[in-house]
Amino acid sequence: MTRDRRSGAFAALALDVVIPLAVFYLARAAGVNQWLALLLAAVAPAAGIGWTWARQRRLDPTAVFVITSMALSLLVALVTGDARALLARESWLTGAVGLWILGSLATGRPFLLDVAEKVSPPAAARRFERLWADDPVFRRWIVLASAAWSAAFLLDAVIRVVLAYTIDVDSVPVAGTVTLVVLVVVAQGVVMVHGRRSGALALVRGQH
Repeated sequence: MTRDRRSGAFAALALDVVIPLAVFYLARAAGVNQWLALLLAAVAPAAGIGWTWARQRRLDPTAVFVITSMALSLLVALVTGDARALLARESWLTGAVGLWILGSLATGRPFLLDVAEKVSPPAAARRFERLWADDPVFRRWIVLASAAWSAAFLLDAVIRVVLAYTIDVDSVPVAGTVTLVVLVVVAQGVVMVHGRRSGALALVRGQH
């Protein structure tokens, strides 16, 4: 991964995870009520989407979905005054990501193949493209990886709804983040074990 791509990944992580959690808990520590703290925590992801649109002068489908889901959840929260409705909003996004990854399997070009190519040096990206076209072992591994990540995000969406309505509101943001991290780590662990056993990782590393 190049330095620019690493910087972009870290910036996205900060906007979508680190800053919202920090804002929520700092606001709560300052005595802000739960609903307003959650509303303030949503500012960073919304700002990130706005900045992307300002630079590119376009909204991709993912950004449109995020903005729509956020607007709808805020509307529900304003009408009901329910902080838990805001927390449950996170399940919309992770569920949509899971469905998007799963749906990419039907297009003949899995989501994780595009991700792998975009975060890799040009030479590696070209090798992945050749392997996808010519090697059935690599193709099966990419399909499995996409299915595993899809399952992780879909399961996370279900768990987030349960957490939002069953545990203490102040504990939900960090619990949801930990849940997603654990599920992704487990999914990637399955992918890596299969990759070693099938020989797909050796292909990725150019050892065959």
